[in-house]
Amino acid sequence: VAPGTVLGPMRKSIADEMGVTPIDVIAPACHDTGSAVAAVPLFSPDAVYISCGTWALMGAELPAPAINKRALAHNFTNEGGVDHTIRFLKNISGLWIVQECRRVWALAGKDYSWEELMGLAMASDRLASFIDPDHADFGTPGDMPSRIRDFCKRTGQLLPDSEGDIIRTALESLALKCRYVLGQLEDVLGKTLGDIHIVGGGIHNTLLCQFIASATGRAVLSGPAEATAMGNLLMQAMGKGQIGSLDELRDVVRASTAIKTYSPTDADAWEEAFEKFQRVM
Repeated sequence: VAPGTVLGPMRKSIADEMGVTPIDVIAPACHDTGSAVAAVPLFSPDAVYISCGTWALMGAELPAPAINKRALAHNFTNEGGVDHTIRFLKNISGLWIVQECRRVWALAGKDYSWEELMGLAMASDRLASFIDPDHADFGTPGDMPSRIRDFCKRTGQLLPDSEGDIIRTALESLALKCRYVLGQLEDVLGKTLGDIHIVGGGIHNTLLCQFIASATGRAVLSGPAEATAMGNLLMQAMGKGQIGSLDELRDVVRASTAIKTYSPTDADAWEEAFEKFQRVM
């Protein structure tokens, strides 16, 4: 079933149970990431997107699947999108590690707000230690602060001491992993890609957005936060003929969203950090 297809009216029994008038049921992109990517306000066919939350899904929108040995080696996937586009992407562990750190500290009586944690991270030393966010050590719930320290000890790095050190290590490492995956993406597609668009709840973490810009050397454009909901809603509008195309859908997103731009900084420091990061992967 193609996104935007009108499937028919809601069953009367369901409408009665919900206390609503029956309406048409319309297929969106049929996946939360699919709806989110539909609502990415891409300005260029060479742009990169990251749908960022607990996971970070990073990729590019293609007119046809990319099926080759490099795509297989780098573990990218081709997923069907709106208007016969392809979501060519790779899953990265997103803010999961930071979320688990916050949960563990809250259980110990340190119930930090997100703003407090970001303030602590900003006050910590930059680019001091790194982890691979996708390492098996960080794949299950548990004591992430201890796991981060153990990873750094095992790889001969400085041990993050404070809560701020740990959060900064996690965020900088996630940004550097995005740089790493960007390189893989360009290798598979055989071209240099452009700006990075970040959507989803992760855009509220402005420190991460800035780190990704600096780590990749690309401008980062953030917004909308509720891309999944917007993509779902606007695909229903497309199904009813109120929006004519994916380009028009994205025009609506641009007109409805405050998009923030982050510019790269400290290129030399981040380049050196990337070399160190690759050695601990």
